[in-house]
Amino acid sequence: MVLLTNEEFLSQLTLLAQSARKESSFTVTIKRYDGHDRPKPREGKPPLPMPAEYSCLIRARSGAKKLSTVVKRDEVAKFMESYSKVLKSSMDGLKKVKKVKNKAKAAQG
Repeated sequence: MVLLTNEEFLSQLTLLAQSARKESSFTVTIKRYDGHDRPKPREGKPPLPMPAEYSCLIRARSGAKKLSTVVKRDEVAKFMESYSKVLKSSMDGLKKVKKVKNKAKAAQG
């Protein structure tokens, strides 16, 4: 997995979304990141230190191509604004879902 800077991640995510539009799909996951890249130690060993502040680990994947970045706490608002622009620009080809008018049909599935 490639760890990129925030700007590089957004530019690569744009390219990933454009390529996925043609042939496949892509997924993006966001989770809390404490800076530890090792598993928890076994019993009897000293525990890993607690971080001063948490960050966000953001991963994107399409097929075999994987991207990731770590966003610091004070950069999250700026990054999410740019991230939402990228997603909005790449999701213009979605199909509108038809709503079921009959309640009996909706209950069946």
